[in-house]
Amino acid sequence: MPKYQATAYIRLSYTDDRSSESDSVTNQRKLIENFIERNPDIKIVSEKIDDGYSGIIFDRPAFKEMMQDITDGKINCVIVKDLSRLGREYIETGRYLRRVFPTYGVRFIAITDNIDTAHEGSGDDLTVSVKNIMNEAYCRDISIKTRTSLDIKRRNGDFVGAFPVYGYMKSEENKNLLVPDPYASRVVQDIFRMRLDGTSALRIATVLNEMGILSPLAYKKNNGFPYAKHGYADKEDCKWSATTIIRILQDETYIGTLVQGKQGTPHYKIKQMEQRPSSEWIRVPDAHEPLIAKQDFELVQRIRRLDTRTSPKQDTVYLFSGVLICGCCGSRMTRKTNRVKGKEYHYYYCPTGKKHGCANPVMLKESDLVECVKDSLKGYIDNVSCLQAILDGSSINQALANEYASHIAANEQQVEQALEFKARLYESLITGTISKEEYTDYKAKYTRIAENAKEGIRVLKEKLADVLENRSERNRWISHFTQFSTMETLDRKAVVHMIQSIKVIGKKELEITFTYQDEYQKAIQLIQLAEQTSQRKVG
Repeated sequence: MPKYQATAYIRLSYTDDRSSESDSVTNQRKLIENFIERNPDIKIVSEKIDDGYSGIIFDRPAFKEMMQDITDGKINCVIVKDLSRLGREYIETGRYLRRVFPTYGVRFIAITDNIDTAHEGSGDDLTVSVKNIMNEAYCRDISIKTRTSLDIKRRNGDFVGAFPVYGYMKSEENKNLLVPDPYASRVVQDIFRMRLDGTSALRIATVLNEMGILSPLAYKKNNGFPYAKHGYADKEDCKWSATTIIRILQDETYIGTLVQGKQGTPHYKIKQMEQRPSSEWIRVPDAHEPLIAKQDFELVQRIRRLDTRTSPKQDTVYLFSGVLICGCCGSRMTRKTNRVKGKEYHYYYCPTGKKHGCANPVMLKESDLVECVKDSLKGYIDNVSCLQAILDGSSINQALANEYASHIAANEQQVEQALEFKARLYESLITGTISKEEYTDYKAKYTRIAENAKEGIRVLKEKLADVLENRSERNRWISHFTQFSTMETLDRKAVVHMIQSIKVIGKKELEITFTYQDEYQKAIQLIQLAEQTSQRKVG
């Protein structure tokens, strides 16, 4: 009967070269089987395989099963291909070899390293220690190279995650590029549209569940897409929730910005992920096709910051929730309902009141407020519409075109100057004016200057084309107002689109701050400048 009841332990890490057979599971198994044929005193009673686990950690499923068999007395021998299969961490690997295995009377064999604890002459302490140190150094080197490679890819705008965000999928031609998922992308767009219409996150989730639309996790499971395991993913009934909706509404991925590096490990020996501060995240704009316009995304973020409490038994928030401010103390005004003889009257009032420090609190009837704000909005929209007609004129477009053309000319001059300096460098090197090291540094510097200027020219030419074709981003904000030009009734969508705040000075005096007020003033200044230029030409 064989003296040793052994476990063949096999490990293959994701960092191993899987195109080579040297460390494959099949090769390790065959090597151990050949060894057993030459040693009849050993019998393999079990095989433990950890596929895809780093040797730097010992919290590996198959390894823990093997240790349980050892403590239960089921085995008294462990066989591996080489020492690195047991582990690559110097201190912990040494602890198992010198303390744990001897304590349980376990014979350890690393075949290719010629280590067999049953024979004193095979693998002395110094040799084993050196091999352990080399194995750990290898693991550290691989970790640094992997981290560096991933960091470069992230900064280049390559997607390196395992699970694309809901609404996107990996491109079939380029696995590092996100492309819209034909079905899920439409759901994401509907979510943003409903939020802009004033629907609460909870109501959006309820509507999606009622319509039978699968939640992000259920959708991925149903279609066989990869998804994160553990936590919420372990729930069988994964429905839409307000939390899921809010996460989608906050995700910059949907405007084409790739945000990566939110999590990471502090050290290559520590595999526990930790959250990194947002200042360390890697953001790359225009990395992929956006699903949501940037202006709509920013508007949703502004809505999210408002006080958006839902009225009782209603699906949408109060009309002026979050934007109505007391002109005296600056508190956000609250809506209340008074009932008189069966009729309801709605008011907005300052919750601070005179008792708590507001010198002149105002209570304003909602119907009066609605009419006043609606009239103000209509007047502002008319002004913006007139502004659009003027901005569409050739004189304004020409002013913008001249501005961009001037920047392009300056960049072209910069490119020409950098190339001229670069051309003189070789002559300076030959004459001994500069050293070879200086030549290399200056050459790289001027090349970089020229490339940056060329990229600036490309961007400016795109902006110039937009101006000449009357689709400049500078004037695109106007569409946010003109879409309400036929507005008959005031709703939440109009309020959040066009108003930043309403300051109540008195019952008949409001101070309304409209969105894009800075752009509005700049457009007026541009018109005035164009008119002055035109008058000088006439004069």
